[in-house]
Amino acid sequence: MASIINSKIPDFKVQAYHKDNFKAVSNTDLAGKWSILFFYPADFTFVCPTELGDMADKYSEFQKIGVEVYSVSTDTHFVHKAWHDASETIKKIQFPMLADPTAHLSRAFGVHIEEEGIAYRGTFLVDPEGRIKLAEINDNGIGRNADELLRKVQAAQYVATHKGQVCPAKWKPGADTLKPGLDLVGKI
Repeated sequence: MASIINSKIPDFKVQAYHKDNFKAVSNTDLAGKWSILFFYPADFTFVCPTELGDMADKYSEFQKIGVEVYSVSTDTHFVHKAWHDASETIKKIQFPMLADPTAHLSRAFGVHIEEEGIAYRGTFLVDPEGRIKLAEINDNGIGRNADELLRKVQAAQYVATHKGQVCPAKWKPGADTLKPGLDLVGKI
C-alpha cells in the first residue's frame, strides 16, 4: 500500500452547502492555504454530528491559524442543507460542507466503502502547495477529536516554517522542538 503523504490532492469540483447558500468548491479553492478535508459517513447519523459539532466549536481556532475546514460526505448538498436546518448541532457549522454523491473525492482519498456507498472517517491536512501532510482514517465507530487535530495542524505548520526541526509527541506551540542529528541518537 502506497502512502499518500506528500502527494498532491486530485483535481475536483463539487457542490457545497455553506452559510445558507450552495456553491461550487474545487481544488483551486484550497490552493495557497492550509486546508482540512474531514470525511464522514453520512448526514443524519449518530457519531457524525458529535464530530462535526466538535469541529464547529473549534472552527474559529483553525481560522486564526489560517486553516479552512471542509467536511465531506457522499450526501448531496441538498441533504447537507436539510440536516443543517433540522439539527441544532449542525446549525453551528460555519465551514463548507462538501457533497460527494459520486464518491470521486472519497475514492481519491482512499476512504470510500464501495459496498455501502459511504466514507470512512478520514482526516487530511493539505498544505498551501496542495500536498497532503497528515492522513488519518478511522473505522466508522471511532469518533475524532478536534483538539488533537488542531495540535497536529500547529505542529505541521511549525515544521513547515522551521526547517530542520521536528515536533515530539504531545508538542504544543511554545514547547521545545528537536533538531535531529547524531548527538541525539540514543539520548532521548
